[in-house]
Amino acid sequence: MIPKLVNSKDILIIGVRANMSFQTINEETGQLARQFMPRRHEIQSRVGTYSFSIQNYENFDFKILNPTNTFEKWVGVEVSNASHVPDGMELFNIPAGHYLVFNYNGSAQDFLKFWQQLHAEWLPNSEYELDNRPHFEKLPEDYNPMRLDSEEEVWVPVK
Repeated sequence: MIPKLVNSKDILIIGVRANMSFQTINEETGQLARQFMPRRHEIQSRVGTYSFSIQNYENFDFKILNPTNTFEKWVGVEVSNASHVPDGMELFNIPAGHYLVFNYNGSAQDFLKFWQQLHAEWLPNSEYELDNRPHFEKLPEDYNPMRLDSEEEVWVPVK
């Protein structure tokens, strides 16, 4: 794992959200994506072609992670302004700050192993500390969770 350190500006998102737990994340994220993705082209002032899968944890600490803890999950796209929010969608702001950006290549099923290794081994042995901001993945336009060679960027907030 060789991340890139990025100092990100605020990122304004239009999308849909739900509360979920680590036990239900796969099924419920799929439901959110199926709700949002067919409607993403209704969004005006879209920036780029990436979709965002966002986890808004409150004081995330992998060492005391409980699979039943709930957090806010978003699926959306970046926009340049909030002048038009389609019905059934909402605004979300990812605050500016430092992020470690990891490139992940593999299946959606193997992502959990990558995520666990990142939080259980890589981060604790690095010079970085998690920051209390949203974690997110940037997914290319052709992203398909069923493919074994999916590519995505994993953004982890650090200080």
